[in-house]
Amino acid sequence: MSKLEFPPSEALYPVPVVLVSCLDRNAGRGNVITIAWCGIVASTPPLVYVSIRPSRHSHTLISKEREFVVNVPRTGMLRETDLCGICSGSRVDKFKYCDFTAIPASKVAAPMIKECPVNIECKLTKVLELGSHDMFIAEVVSVHADSDIATSKGTIDYAKARPVVFNKGEYWDLGKKIGYYGFSSK
Repeated sequence: MSKLEFPPSEALYPVPVVLVSCLDRNAGRGNVITIAWCGIVASTPPLVYVSIRPSRHSHTLISKEREFVVNVPRTGMLRETDLCGICSGSRVDKFKYCDFTAIPASKVAAPMIKECPVNIECKLTKVLELGSHDMFIAEVVSVHADSDIATSKGTIDYAKARPVVFNKGEYWDLGKKIGYYGFSSK
């Protein structure tokens, strides 16, 4: 089989879909933005990143507050997840619009989204200006998960969490586990 060459693009797919909540002190409420350009930067200390266009309202809020929460939505939250990516929090209270419940985080002022099974509290450490998006690198300061998705080993069962991934303009569910790290050495 031959290979076809394509023009340069962000061809690394799928990527996780998350709802990033941040604090809008001027409006006296939280704000939410849907992000697919996100991931892990390092394990020690635990660092994650989210990339946001400078024109987005959440970019301004996170730049000012220097903290945010990465909320992992369930597949059953897809409509609300999509809505948070297409309307601006400068005009719409997305918590009310999507019927999300804002609950206090333990280490940051930004609210967590109760309906999301996993919430990752983050404090901004660095911003990299990279073309169309700025990358916000943040240290994970706390992780919360619904008790019904916790395993007896003290980890998160992502099959039960049912996260969403973004695949070149389409939302997909995660599917099933097909292996685990290090299985090939057994």
